[in-house]
Amino acid sequence: MGHLQRGYVYEASGYFFVRYNVTEIVDGTPRRVQRSHRLCAKGGKLYARDCKAVKLKRDEFMLTINQGQNSSHRLQQDMPVADFWKQVYLPYCEEIVKLTGKPRKKPSTVRGYKQIWNQHLSGHFANCTLQEFEPQTGTQFLQSLTGTQGKSTLKHIKALGSSIFKRAVIEQRIKVNPWHDVQMPEDAIEPQRTGHYTLEEAEDMISALVDHVDCQLVLALSCFLALRPGEIAALKWEDFDADSVHIRRSVVRGHVDTPKTPESVAEIPLVDPRVLIPLALWRKRSGKPKEGWVFPSGNDTPVDLHNLIARVIVPHIEGSECVRCDAKPKKSEVTWKSLYAGRRGACTLVIEATGGNYAVAQALLRHKSMKTTLDVYKKQITPEAFETGLKALAATVRKQLPAKSDQRRKTL
Repeated sequence: MGHLQRGYVYEASGYFFVRYNVTEIVDGTPRRVQRSHRLCAKGGKLYARDCKAVKLKRDEFMLTINQGQNSSHRLQQDMPVADFWKQVYLPYCEEIVKLTGKPRKKPSTVRGYKQIWNQHLSGHFANCTLQEFEPQTGTQFLQSLTGTQGKSTLKHIKALGSSIFKRAVIEQRIKVNPWHDVQMPEDAIEPQRTGHYTLEEAEDMISALVDHVDCQLVLALSCFLALRPGEIAALKWEDFDADSVHIRRSVVRGHVDTPKTPESVAEIPLVDPRVLIPLALWRKRSGKPKEGWVFPSGNDTPVDLHNLIARVIVPHIEGSECVRCDAKPKKSEVTWKSLYAGRRGACTLVIEATGGNYAVAQALLRHKSMKTTLDVYKKQITPEAFETGLKALAATVRKQLPAKSDQRRKTL
């Protein structure tokens, strides 16, 4: 058995780190190099580098290092993060899985990864190698972006960085993912509240499109059934039966794939006349088809909703030129906030209509986590709903008051 290291603990920037040596393969040659690992933040029982609690954390970490150094396992050759991204990680994401015949990651996901890499991580990693990167470097990098990027973007950057290094651990190029200890800036700017449509706004928009029943149906599916834009564009007539619509697929930039998450594949009851009426009218106008795209393009592919929105829906809401109409439509009283705003509004509407039943909203939006439903999609209730809630509370209190008064009199 080789020499067991204790590790040297030191303090920096309010954290305790342990410094140790490892043998790594560099350019095909074993070399002894020095590395450091952040153990914990200073505070409470972790008050000094030689206190018992800090030593315990050091010993736990060094146990993994000593076990690794005394085994036959050796890390593969180190490489620049940029090369790993290009040669290993990106090909892994785009690899076609034989079992499914589809890429490991959805094309839309890979596009997002590439955008984050090109805009932020490529320059950050520069010539840094996988084994050189340390958590405090990532923490400082995220902190440097707080003046130009919001919290949501920082979370996406951190998630991709962590995913890249997680793959490097699996590929046995590093032992520990340093991004596990990268800290999100405490002063990161929270994203602005996203827009949503009230019931009145949704109904006004649909009324403004009375001459375009396909557009009415698009808005109804968003505002009252909470379908995502990609799910609306990917609907087929065979997805509808007498009682429900079955969400089976989604389309992003012309690419038809499975919905966003496994939970998104679901059956939604068709009970709202505000959806049923435009659905029946559009089916009749389309020749009563039994199969095929509900909203087809001229090439018999799913409609490009971005074009439909820009050329027909928004003009009728904002009072601009519509490609289908001879005259300029009259401007509505609604401000266009995106099709996704309909999904957010549907979440709020169903919570209000069910007296605060968040489980119904979660099922409608098909979220795995209730937290997503409430944090991202549940918007502030209307004054009317607030007043109704207070009246219901007052009515409950009034019913209880006589019984409580009788109890007091008996006590006295």
